[in-house]
Amino acid sequence: GFAIWFGLPPFIAATLAVAATAVASGAFHEDGLADTADGFGGAYARDEKLAIMRDSRHGSFGVLAIVASFLLRIGALAAIADPGFVFAALVTAHAVSRATMPAVMRWCAAARRDGQGFDAGKTPSMAVWTALAIAGAIALVGLGWAAFPALLATAIVAGIAVAIAQRQIGGYTGDVL
Repeated sequence: GFAIWFGLPPFIAATLAVAATAVASGAFHEDGLADTADGFGGAYARDEKLAIMRDSRHGSFGVLAIVASFLLRIGALAAIADPGFVFAALVTAHAVSRATMPAVMRWCAAARRDGQGFDAGKTPSMAVWTALAIAGAIALVGLGWAAFPALLATAIVAGIAVAIAQRQIGGYTGDVL
């Protein structure tokens, strides 16, 4: 928002916003995305995929996934261009994406019996519904009626991601989350 107010073009402002969110999270989510892409793309056998995902180094699939993720987020924010709606979209995206994690942990199996994803355990049902309700409320307040297609798209993408993880490694890991 501030970058637009200072006269920077929407693409530059969006790039700064996406970079700021990555820095604020310690690029934790980008690391998980890269590890998942490397594992799913870099091996055929389940155990090899899980071993690749545990390796802290990033390969070609991981780098491509991060680049694609950044470009998609930057492009989406630049297309919005309204600083107030961009802020609301960022807050909503972060809230809704985090609310999907306990749902996945509740309703899906862990791919391995160790690691952060497994160690977190099964989320209690009431906590899942509470997280989803809070995220939905944040989406409605921030996006108005646009919250409904955004929430539907999130549910579809999360379902696809879980189905892919189930097929690739038999469940979720901390990186998949």
